[in-house]
Amino acid sequence: MSPHALIVRCAVLLAALACAPLAARPLVDLAVVDRDDGSLLPQYRHAGESWVAGVPGHRYAVRLANASGARVLVVLSIDGVNAVTGEDADPSQAGYVLGPWESAEIAGWRKSLDDVAGFRFTALPDSYAARTGRPDNVGVIGIAVFRERQAPMVDLPRPPYPPPYRAVGDEAKTADARDAAPAARQAAGEALAGAMSAEEEAGRQRIGTGHGEREWSPVGRTGFVRAGGPVQLAQLRYDTPARLVALGILPRAGWHGRGIARAPRAFPGGFVPDPP
Repeated sequence: MSPHALIVRCAVLLAALACAPLAARPLVDLAVVDRDDGSLLPQYRHAGESWVAGVPGHRYAVRLANASGARVLVVLSIDGVNAVTGEDADPSQAGYVLGPWESAEIAGWRKSLDDVAGFRFTALPDSYAARTGRPDNVGVIGIAVFRERQAPMVDLPRPPYPPPYRAVGDEAKTADARDAAPAARQAAGEALAGAMSAEEEAGRQRIGTGHGEREWSPVGRTGFVRAGGPVQLAQLRYDTPARLVALGILPRAGWHGRGIARAPRAFPGGFVPDPP
């Protein structure tokens, strides 16, 4: 796809990422929000990868935050599938454009300029990727980030306030839910852990991202000329709390660690097979 292709322009909030200097942090911060309990999912490092624990059935959103003073293009991959076009994800494809110091929460598969089908943690066979014949890369969220070619380069200063990830009133509405989130994830992990052996849990992916209910999420179109190749490729793996326990990512008494099955890739390349 030509770098001159029209790119989905996200309706986003102004954001400032404070503390660390720009050179010491990624160009775009990647995080996952549990939309059912309002919590930001903790990220755990294990064997050189970052993981989050998703509760089956919960809706989620991918939070993207531009940590620079210039526009960037973010190609978003969910389970190896482009979240905008539905193609096998590749960095050359369409994505979301974030303005200087802006952030956005991407809540689903883009169905039109007006709506999305919500992201939801679901059983692997019910994931969108598996249902369209592409189960090999289920369990990974990835981004490819591009700078914009422009003259002269404009780099706006960092705003003097923290990222407004949600409105002030929303904080009070979700406070109780956020407090209960760790207990809910622990209960989900314990319930799932009893269903199979540690070897089975460690050996295979348990959940993927489903094609959920339609919801209003308007965007526009804009042009974006890439300055070159991607300046950032990042991915975040996810699975049930029980499997993360089985892998030794989350603590459990008596667990000594086991091997991880073949890792899914956010941008697998290749061609899209016909759907069933």
